[in-house]
Amino acid sequence: MNSIQSVILLLIMASFACAELISRRHQNFKATKDDSKLELFMFLSLVLLIQPLILGITSKAGALWFPELKGALAGIPWWAMFAILLVGDDMTQYWWHRISHSPLLWPLHRAHHTAHYMSIRITYRNNFFYYLMMPGIWVSGALVYLGFGSVYLVYLTIKLTVILGAHCAVPWDAPLYKIKLLRPLMWIVERTISTPATHWAHHALTNQDGIGHYTGNFGNLLFLWDIVFGSAHITRHYPAQVGLKDDQIFGKERWYVEMFYPLTRSKREHSALTPGGKIYADDETVTPNVVSAP
Repeated sequence: MNSIQSVILLLIMASFACAELISRRHQNFKATKDDSKLELFMFLSLVLLIQPLILGITSKAGALWFPELKGALAGIPWWAMFAILLVGDDMTQYWWHRISHSPLLWPLHRAHHTAHYMSIRITYRNNFFYYLMMPGIWVSGALVYLGFGSVYLVYLTIKLTVILGAHCAVPWDAPLYKIKLLRPLMWIVERTISTPATHWAHHALTNQDGIGHYTGNFGNLLFLWDIVFGSAHITRHYPAQVGLKDDQIFGKERWYVEMFYPLTRSKREHSALTPGGKIYADDETVTPNVVSAP
């Protein structure tokens, strides 16, 4: 199953990558060597090590301690499996993401926000231990052991498409907002799944412009969790800048510090990646700058 999953992931990523190349938006990234190393090594670590390791551990543990439960839920309806995955994987990831914006866990998620551009290449840009500890992957591994394998592949395909689309440098929702007949449909869509407008707001440099909302919009596949749990912010606009203010002021962290903290520590002044470090406060002097849908 891991090989099929990897092929699906690569095909979806290739489709969005083509969109970024054709639109030439990739020319605006201006990524540093550290950006590229972090994004490449973290992607490879997740696909080739972390996820296979977790699925392997849950399978071995199940066979050792609960052999009678292997495939025990394979007979339930596909829609029930899908609903269970939405709760067991996507809702738990919403909460994992949300608490990762707290001072305690921020160092494990900070790397995802240090990119100063939006692109599919930052989708899995994170700390190594952020994914290793992610509850949803472990729950998914247990559910696969219980017989969710084929439905999990379909679920994962849909989820990857949504989250890659939400990070893509080409905002697919922008032209749809301009079509009057589609406004009722888009009202539903933007409250159901993550879109570029809502997710870019989560990556915004500041909350002070009325668009940025990095203290909310935590949903991955379903934005509905933000609606239900009160963390949603919908504007149909896109922030002028994304990234972190402290990186602008003090310079970026090294890629290996972002990826392997707390095994590696920052030497930078005012860093969250040091013992006792804290999140840099939002700069309230940032001039409001509303950018309409491109």
